[in-house]
Amino acid sequence: MLVLSRKRNEAIQIGDDIEVEVIAIEGDQVKLGIRAPKSVDIYRQEIYVDIKNQNNQAAQIDQNLFDFLKGEKL
Repeated sequence: MLVLSRKRNEAIQIGDDIEVEVIAIEGDQVKLGIRAPKSVDIYRQEIYVDIKNQNNQAAQIDQNLFDFLKGEKL
């Protein structure tokens, strides 16, 4: 993991297209601004993990249904 120190209004650059800027620091909370192409999905980590879990569950349901339709036991 790369660890960087940044102050308010300072930024880091990720590749050519993504910039992460420190917008504000309030107590133990840091507000970040992210500039990225619209083609890049940006989520808070807990939301991203939830989306992945839901997708995995949906894929499992589809597999179970497929197996059921083929006549296999679940």
